[in-house]
Amino acid sequence: MARTTFASRSYRDDAVVLRTYKLGEADRIVVLLTRDHGQVRAVAKGVRRTTSRFGSRLEPFNVAELQLVTGRHLDIVSQALGKRGYGSVIAADYAKYTAAAAMTEAAEKFTENDDESAAQQYRLLVGALSALARGLHEPGAVLDSYLLRAVSTAGWAPSFTDCARCGAPGPHEAFSAPLGGAVCPACRPPGAAAPDPDTVAHLSALLTGAWELIDAAEPRTARSAAGIVATYVQWHLERAVRSLNLVERS
Repeated sequence: MARTTFASRSYRDDAVVLRTYKLGEADRIVVLLTRDHGQVRAVAKGVRRTTSRFGSRLEPFNVAELQLVTGRHLDIVSQALGKRGYGSVIAADYAKYTAAAAMTEAAEKFTENDDESAAQQYRLLVGALSALARGLHEPGAVLDSYLLRAVSTAGWAPSFTDCARCGAPGPHEAFSAPLGGAVCPACRPPGAAAPDPDTVAHLSALLTGAWELIDAAEPRTARSAAGIVATYVQWHLERAVRSLNLVERS
């Protein structure tokens, strides 16, 4: 009977490790974004011991195939097979590490109460971590593109052309995070940002993944866009992404 009960509570899934923290003398709580079960918090027992069979596989930014057992408050990791070890490569580079930390912090917040988009968020995050680890693009650009796609996947896609409030055809000169993006003169609220055309074009490229345009952007344009991305994402999350403060911009 015990085996049947255990089996009924057990499930397998791929997961990316968002965050970990210590529990007791040898255990660790891992916050996971899974492919099929949304965000999961689980206990990895004995993972901090040097003899642990799967300690390194449960480090932040790594992707693993896990077997978990449903618990009353926290699930339990019973097996971990490494699939993509992005963690060590990312942790060795400060720019990559801070960008990845901001991405996983945002992913945790995006999926905290949203199971519907979790599978898309999982694929988006794994793809961004892969690009970061392989050095395909500048870390800040990977971060900004990820954030815009993640906030869009969560249901808050920004408009960079037509007015986000009334739909008036653009382009428009003002941008309002609370209203959802570009706004026409009639809808423009006091204090709305006024990004230059290059910044708006860069934002659009970040959202669509037009990497030839993104990689060719001037540093000033990239910094301006990054500020708008951070403001937009944090407004719609209704909370700060603290790791963004650590990201250095060239």
